[in-house]
Amino acid sequence: MGTPKQTTEILFGFHGVYEALKAGRRRFEALYISRGPSGRRGETLVSLAKDAGIPVTLTDARNLDDLSRGGVHQGIAARTSVFPVLYQKDLISRIRHRHTPYQVLVLDQIEDPQNLGALIRTALCTGVDYIVIPRDRSAMPGPGVCRASAGAMEHAQIFVVTNTAAALRALKEHRAWVAGLDARGGTLLHRADLTGDLALVVGGEHKGIRPGVIKACDFVVSIPITGPVNSLNASVAGAMAMYEALRQRTINLKER
Repeated sequence: MGTPKQTTEILFGFHGVYEALKAGRRRFEALYISRGPSGRRGETLVSLAKDAGIPVTLTDARNLDDLSRGGVHQGIAARTSVFPVLYQKDLISRIRHRHTPYQVLVLDQIEDPQNLGALIRTALCTGVDYIVIPRDRSAMPGPGVCRASAGAMEHAQIFVVTNTAAALRALKEHRAWVAGLDARGGTLLHRADLTGDLALVVGGEHKGIRPGVIKACDFVVSIPITGPVNSLNASVAGAMAMYEALRQRTINLKER
C-alpha cells in the first residue's frame, strides 16, 4: 500500500495566509492566531475568516512553532487544502483557446524554495501567464515557497510536468518560441526577441538547464557579466530576463 496522499498543509505568516484567503483557491479548515494583541493584521484575518465561516483558534507561540515546523509564522497560521497545482494537459487546454500572446516561465529543477518563491513573485509582477515546474528534483509550491513569494504563489497558475523537454515541444506545437537562459547562450538577452508567444526556461541553481532541455530550446540567451564573479543567482537571472521580456512587450504595444 502506498503512502496516503497529503490533503492538507499549514500555511504560516501574514502574507501567505492573507493572499490565500483573497485568492479563494484553497479550502480553509482553521485559522490559528497567537493569543494577546494581534494588531491590525490579525484583526483583518479574523474578520475574513469569520466572514467565510472558517473556525478561528487562539493559541500560543509554542503551538504555532510546531505547526509551522519552526518557520517564521508572525503569530499566524492556517490549516488548508494543499495548493492546487495543474498539469500539462491543463496548460495545453488553456493555450489552445487563447487568441492573445502568452508567456510561460519554465523552471528546470529549481530546488531552493526561496528561489522558487522569488521567481513566482517576479513572474506575477511581469505578466507571466503560466509557470511550469518538473515533478522531480524541484521545489514544490508548498508553505515555504508561499512564504518566500510573500503570498504571490496563491495567485499563480503552476503546472507540474513529468518531462520538461516534452512539455517544451508541446508548447512549440502551439505557437511558442522557446528561449533558454544560460551562460552558454550565443545571443545577449537584450538582443533577443522575447515578444509574442514565449516560453522562457530558467535552469537550476547547480547545473543550469539540463542538456536534454536545452536541446528543446529554439535559442539560448545569456546575460552579460563583467568582473570576478561569473554567474548570477537563478532568481536574479530569471527576474532580469522576465523584465526584459516585459520591456519588449510594452514597447511593442506602444508602437501599435
